[in-house]
Amino acid sequence: MPNLVIDIGNTALKAAWSDGTTLGKTFRYQGERITGFISGLIEKERPDVMVISTVKDISANDMASLGRKCGRLVVMDRNRTEEALAHGILPYISPDRAASIIASRHLFKGRGCTLFDFGTVMSVDFIGQDGKYAGGNVSPGCRTRFRALSRYSKNFPLYDTPETVPEVGTSLQTSVESGIMTGLLFEIQGYIDRFKENIVVFTGGDAIYFAKRMKNSIFVVCNLVLMGLALIADEYVENTR
Repeated sequence: MPNLVIDIGNTALKAAWSDGTTLGKTFRYQGERITGFISGLIEKERPDVMVISTVKDISANDMASLGRKCGRLVVMDRNRTEEALAHGILPYISPDRAASIIASRHLFKGRGCTLFDFGTVMSVDFIGQDGKYAGGNVSPGCRTRFRALSRYSKNFPLYDTPETVPEVGTSLQTSVESGIMTGLLFEIQGYIDRFKENIVVFTGGDAIYFAKRMKNSIFVVCNLVLMGLALIADEYVENTR
């Protein structure tokens, strides 16, 4: 597979080799030696195109080093918004969201989409039937809400995502769990009900968790960001032929 696509998020790096829009094995890394990890992936095989979506800054030296190890290096970050703009996506959209939007357009061409990404933040993006980006919203993600409640109030310990969500809390812990999770479920359902004609797509670390708790038909695409990056890489390959 000639291309390498990489998504560097707030908590982890995900990467995969891609051939056209087909993804190979997915790699995951949590640590500080990001450039070293990427260099290890391409030690035995030089990618034609390497596309990196990152929320973290990559130094000029690391950019130069990675650029020498592939045919074409494409970086999408807060300062490099050319790819988003080229696909009709506003530059304030984070690169991972931009990649997810590009992938959703490809997968559900001709259909409107409501796209949820469940991570450190929960983003909700809307795509029209014509493929145009119609805007989106951002709110704290599931675990971020638990951490915020514990951090900003001395009365609440830090709890985690419960396996079962009670309708009404009967203790301090279940009150927190039910309050946060029920609120999130209401928030999600509200967006779905507002745009009933749209296909609903879930991605991100908690996508399956929430999909199991919804009554609606949901498409769960776990590697949506990597798929979008693979589409970008394939465009560069096609343009050089």
